[in-house]
Amino acid sequence: MTSGSTRGGSVEGSEGGEGAARGEGGAGRGGAGGEAVGWSVVEAEVPEFAGRVRERFTAYRHHVLASLRKDGAPRLTGLEADFRHGELWLGMMVGSRKALDLRRDPRFSLHANPGPGADLSRGDVRVSGRAVEVTDPAVVARYAAAVGPPEPFHLFRAELTEAVRTYSADAYVVLESWAPGRPLRTIRRTSDDPALRVE
Repeated sequence: MTSGSTRGGSVEGSEGGEGAARGEGGAGRGGAGGEAVGWSVVEAEVPEFAGRVRERFTAYRHHVLASLRKDGAPRLTGLEADFRHGELWLGMMVGSRKALDLRRDPRFSLHANPGPGADLSRGDVRVSGRAVEVTDPAVVARYAAAVGPPEPFHLFRAELTEAVRTYSADAYVVLESWAPGRPLRTIRRTSDDPALRVE
């Protein structure tokens, strides 16, 4: 485990494990646009952090998805997200704009519903990566049997390039961030900190 600190803020890191298990559905590493991994890899490499991220997403049903329109502009839409079988699944109506966006350009960000009020003690969470459409009839049928979504539907598996959690603790705003192949980083800031550069 490694840790470091700077005046006006601190940065902490811990090494992730190698050879993490993949969830059923074929999520793995690599691909265009940077390394991306299935949810089971996040759980294997940074289990405590993954638990905090998952808890935030499962606290509420509806979240906000950012996809890319044909002209490259962002599109924000509501979405239900589901953790199941070691994966983070994104289901949506057939022909929806967000589904068409992801078919054209799989990059996305998903912001967890922060809930009521302005208290960040439980954390403000987002994940980013690429959404891989799942067309295997057996996988789709298993998901439908477990979740019972309106049919027909598009099903995407999230392969993550980043997960971020922000929360407040005493006088600090704390930022935890993780990306494949990189240790978990924790940054603590106050409103009067000088600019902090993280290498």
